[in-house]
Amino acid sequence: MNTTEFPPISEYAMLSDCRTAALVAPDGAVEWLCAPRFDSPSVFARLLDRRSGGAWELTVPDATPVERGYVGETLVLRTRWRAPQGSAVGHDFLAVLPRGPEGVVSAGILVRLVHCEQGTVRVRSRVLARPDYGARDPRWEARDGVLVEDGSGILLSGHGGAVPGREGGVVTETVLHAGESLALGLDYTGDTLRRVDAASAHHLLDRSVRAWRTWSSTTDYDGVAADWVRHSTVVLRGLMFEESGGLVTAPTTSLPERWGGRRNWDYRYVWNRDSALVVLTLLGMGHHQEAGRYLRFLLDYCIRKESRVPPTARIDQGPVPDEIVLEHLGGYRGLRPVRIHNNAYRQHQLDVYGHILDVAFDYHEVTGRLCAADLDELRTVVEAARRLWRQPDSGMWEVRSGQRHWTVSKLYAWVCFDRAVRLFERTGGVSADTLDAWRAERGMVRADLMAKGYHPGLGRFVQSYGSADVDGALLRIPLAGFLPGDDPRVLATIDRIDTELGEAGFLVHRYDPSATRDGVDDGPEEAFLLSSFEMVSALVMAGRVEEARRRFDALCARAGPFRLFSEKMAADGTMFGNYPQVFVHLALIEAATNLDEALRGDSLRARAHRRGRVRGRPGAETVTAGPAPPGRPGQ
Repeated sequence: MNTTEFPPISEYAMLSDCRTAALVAPDGAVEWLCAPRFDSPSVFARLLDRRSGGAWELTVPDATPVERGYVGETLVLRTRWRAPQGSAVGHDFLAVLPRGPEGVVSAGILVRLVHCEQGTVRVRSRVLARPDYGARDPRWEARDGVLVEDGSGILLSGHGGAVPGREGGVVTETVLHAGESLALGLDYTGDTLRRVDAASAHHLLDRSVRAWRTWSSTTDYDGVAADWVRHSTVVLRGLMFEESGGLVTAPTTSLPERWGGRRNWDYRYVWNRDSALVVLTLLGMGHHQEAGRYLRFLLDYCIRKESRVPPTARIDQGPVPDEIVLEHLGGYRGLRPVRIHNNAYRQHQLDVYGHILDVAFDYHEVTGRLCAADLDELRTVVEAARRLWRQPDSGMWEVRSGQRHWTVSKLYAWVCFDRAVRLFERTGGVSADTLDAWRAERGMVRADLMAKGYHPGLGRFVQSYGSADVDGALLRIPLAGFLPGDDPRVLATIDRIDTELGEAGFLVHRYDPSATRDGVDDGPEEAFLLSSFEMVSALVMAGRVEEARRRFDALCARAGPFRLFSEKMAADGTMFGNYPQVFVHLALIEAATNLDEALRGDSLRARAHRRGRVRGRPGAETVTAGPAPPGRPGQ
């Protein structure tokens, strides 16, 4: 296969309306869209199969693109073309509408709008829908000037009298003169026969830009790398499902994590390990409403799970279906398998419990809005961790080679009890005996981790009990507050991670697959961008600020034109894995704010707590629990 037919992952632009997302290739083709929501079957999947995946092509023949980027801090894509006879500007967006002073709500329609600025230009659109992950041809039916696809419910408007041709494609060719516009729409709700014309498309464009700008204008950050932080915050908002508040880890599936491997996973689900940093980031940037909605999603999900909290969830809080391999799709650059769903749902991952208590503690410290019912749910989580923490687990990397005692899993068991004690000391709601029992568990976890997760002969922490290997996740030891960043044991661990897992002076691999033997693929991996940005934060806490800033700048310099990051990166900047990846953007924000703290004394956590006090919410020293306030978190 000619791999040059596939654009680099980093060259795709993401569109979002907080219900679903689309990826637009450099040539203007929409090559990925699932409808009606992030985890639905795809309508366009050329990203995973050039021949039969389907796409929506939009070209200005004989023209050269001279600009391609987002309109300010929005997820509206703008493209400008110059042709021998004229010039044009195009806007591609999943339409959103303002909801209140800070809200963004989906309009349920993908709009492609081209406006001729001078002279004349020719515009060609070809819609090659391939519903159900490319498994079938579309079945179009004309209804009152709108084409309706029977089965998926998508509606096409603005195509005039065009009818499906060979391969089910709907083709439109139009010559625009100065001042004229072509508007095309794909309505994925199927509720009504909505038509998009030039006037309505311009109106939707104005409202979408205004909605995104209004929301992003409330992001309160002007510190180190402010443009990167603000943009990453918009990306987070774009991947937060409006109906539940859950945040998909990425809007794609099966983008390969390396050449020739089998690490092709479906990330269109909520990973609970991201929860603490999600909420802390939203609080620190001033987005309390979204932080509360995400916490509400998390607590509602946890209370339904009596024996354990699964590490993943669907965006509607349901269980994740079993993995399926789609044999009919060839994969990005021919790299299979193409999987949908994710079996990580079935695993026991101990770190989840620590993340949940960490997020609840920070949320209540800032807002004071956890009510008695929320605290009841959190007690259930703590008691589950109390039963489970001595058991081995699959770890945060979700290995499929059997359970182990992972050092970072025990770290987050400690976080669970530590935050539980601190939270319930402030709020009450449990007996003194219960608090004493949790304090005792916290002490036992700490002693266990230090006795078995720290290797005194090597002078550093290790990946799992009984091993001598290091792991990028160990960078969380100072970030979670277990030990100071300049503790000699932490410093030795940082240096060993850099020696064994570092690459090119700015990248960090998460682990050595040949030593870890994770049951998936023992071949070499590309560097893990989450760990690479967490190294920046760990170095800041170690007092090595100049080195941290150098690494941070090197990582950002290798981002694509849309400042979006996938999961992994090669030393030459080639990106691998699902895209864009939420936890990488979270780690970027954390790294930037840690750098800012080193320069200005204003960390992400400090910012969140300060904003809570500035807005008149109770601070840490005055928080108490009581009856539920009007609306629980996110309501």
